[in-house]
Amino acid sequence: MTIHNGVNIIPIMMNEVKFMKLSTKEMILVSLFTSLTAIGAFLSIPIGEVSITLQSMFSLLSGLLLGPKLGSMSQGLYIILGLLGVRIFSNFSGGPHYIFKPSFGFLIGFIFASYIVGKITYKKSNLSFGNFLSASLIGTFVIYIFGIPYMYFTLNYISGTEVGFLTVLKTGCLIFIPGDLIKAIITSFLASKLVNRI
Repeated sequence: MTIHNGVNIIPIMMNEVKFMKLSTKEMILVSLFTSLTAIGAFLSIPIGEVSITLQSMFSLLSGLLLGPKLGSMSQGLYIILGLLGVRIFSNFSGGPHYIFKPSFGFLIGFIFASYIVGKITYKKSNLSFGNFLSASLIGTFVIYIFGIPYMYFTLNYISGTEVGFLTVLKTGCLIFIPGDLIKAIITSFLASKLVNRI
């Protein structure tokens, strides 16, 4: 499937969103964060099986700003479009075969992380930067919870590469912690400034 044909899927997906009786503003916001997550995937630095991207930042931000329902919906839409063949995953990839990639578990984690950070902060009054940072760190941990076991499983049982769990933990988590902490701080700062404007 080409990028041109893949883009034609977007109106179909938006019809699905309309079916859920969202307002025009809500549909725009969901589409916006789907697009931002895709842009975050394009800004990537490959490191082994997992690339450094800005996807997790936009995933967390979607939950903090849109709430659990719309935030997780934007991430689900992102994954569906990618699996349908739109090349919006990291390294400009896409297609149903992507579920066999070791990094796909992290994408699944985006949906749950967005939902959880949204549940923690959405429509709460007097939220500080610290509140958003705490939620972002929890969301980051949720992404790891889904990503690390999935990576271990695909490497050992699908790719046929014998890798110990500690090795997966190191290559899929520990080396990314400093960068993820920085992204959590940036995400929290942006959320604290934008939450009352959306």
